[in-house]
Amino acid sequence: MLVVFGLTTGEFVVAGILPDVAEGLGVSVPSAGLLVTAYAVGMIVGGPVVTVLTARVPRRSLVVGLVSVAVVANGWSAAAPGYASLLVGRFAAGLVVATFFAVAITTAVGTAPEGGQASAVAKLTVGMNLGMVLGTPLGTLVSHALGWRASFGAVALLVLVALPLVGRSVPADGAALEGVSAVDGLRAFAHRGVLAAIALTVLGNVGVVMVFSFVAPLMTDVAGFSSGAVPVLLLVYGAGAVLGNFAGGRLADRALMPSVAGLLAALAGVLAVGWFAGTQRVTAGVLVFVLGALAFAVVPGMQTRVVTAARTAPTLAVAVNASGFQVAAAFAGWLGGRLIESGGGARGLYPVAAGLTAAGVVVAVVLLLGDRRGAGSAPVAEDEVMEQV
Repeated sequence: MLVVFGLTTGEFVVAGILPDVAEGLGVSVPSAGLLVTAYAVGMIVGGPVVTVLTARVPRRSLVVGLVSVAVVANGWSAAAPGYASLLVGRFAAGLVVATFFAVAITTAVGTAPEGGQASAVAKLTVGMNLGMVLGTPLGTLVSHALGWRASFGAVALLVLVALPLVGRSVPADGAALEGVSAVDGLRAFAHRGVLAAIALTVLGNVGVVMVFSFVAPLMTDVAGFSSGAVPVLLLVYGAGAVLGNFAGGRLADRALMPSVAGLLAALAGVLAVGWFAGTQRVTAGVLVFVLGALAFAVVPGMQTRVVTAARTAPTLAVAVNASGFQVAAAFAGWLGGRLIESGGGARGLYPVAAGLTAAGVVVAVVLLLGDRRGAGSAPVAEDEVMEQV
């Protein structure tokens, strides 16, 4: 979990130190914002490409190699002499993360006892929760105290310290990934149940990611909090995320798709209620906690669904799923910005986010119905799901 926390912190810490980076390198804040884009592009490209190219590398060697690249890339970012070299460092850091998460998740699912796969995923994703909610403000504090380079250096050091633990947590050399060729791995995506599972992740997350991306204006301009309260509200969101993560894992172990469909429906409903509840400080605070809980309660089930749907190449499928999430996050940020600039204000994000999440509910229900029709066989109605979606 420590390395997951470190890598996730490395992803999100840039958002909190953009002004410091811009000032230090003599560029504008929008230009510094491209550092976030560079990392995301690295994940989008690296998810499928790195996973395919390393499919025959033994897991332990692969994980150690991926984490080592992340250490070097974050160290490079800390020492980067200029803006262009920092862009390269952020791209390189993102390049290996999707594959690492994919290996970690498939290993957790593969080694978990029957009926405990989603809970095993939840133990990993709690590191992501903490990285998002604790890592970003901690990195910002380090930047303010010691400079922005120290933030990247701290991430590199943290991941380096966790490296020996990671090496011992995966199967010994000799156990590679799926051991399939690039062509065979890509054939897994001809399986429409895999595409539907990835679509579920994208549609189920894009709405709440949009709201989270603009949580500061939602809490200050709409709910009436001071800007100083935003870090506290992020901690509230994180507390909900941790609790929801573990609860969602247990629910998914008992009934995978019913729990995912039900939790997504609840998330869509809460986002819709945000139009009303998000205007008062007390109810907005409760809203933040509940959104954090529901947003991360669906994650273990979604990830487990991808693994079980892509039986011939689960690692590649999870890596592509991570890349798909990054695409969804980029779209969410773009759409949210356009909605606010159009004159609707930040409050208008809530109903749009609810509608996007409702599309994810539709996918989840179709998958659930497909499971029931195909009970006793594969986990999806393979050839029919995408047409129905």
